[in-house]
Amino acid sequence: MKPRLDRVLQVMSRGIEEGRNAIQGLRSSDSATTDLVIELSGIEQELSSRPDIDFRVNVVGRQQPLNASIQEEIYRIGREALLNAFCHSRAKRIEFELEYADPELQMRVRDDGIGINPQVLRNGRKGHWGLAGMQERTARIGGLLKIASSPSNGTEVRLSIPSGIAFHRSTITSKT
Repeated sequence: MKPRLDRVLQVMSRGIEEGRNAIQGLRSSDSATTDLVIELSGIEQELSSRPDIDFRVNVVGRQQPLNASIQEEIYRIGREALLNAFCHSRAKRIEFELEYADPELQMRVRDDGIGINPQVLRNGRKGHWGLAGMQERTARIGGLLKIASSPSNGTEVRLSIPSGIAFHRSTITSKT
């Protein structure tokens, strides 16, 4: 029982730390951003409940700075998708991919697990807000969220955000 309790306390401490960092980010004028890939890749170590899962991370294209508010929402959506995959899918393999492209930024979380019950996918599950939260965050940032799932193929969560919204474009002013 003690190891489980220690694990719960560790996850709670991480949540408190994330909350503090989010508040600090709102108050800070520092433009340095954290690396989204590193942050989301760390979820595997945070859980460490199933070391037998083959977790792969892939970045396609040249990483570009993201708008801070968009990056935070992408992190929250990706975190929820990864937590669901690690905790509920019974997968042997989970893949996280972030693709930087001209038309859009795409994030994908795929697993080879048992899939999501179609009724839960359509209507959610009473007392659980993960899927609904992902959809709400996606709508708030002008993105598109697609979730494909089946018992034989596992689940794929795909988030697409137009590059004009996702990427931080520095404005250059010229003096003449």
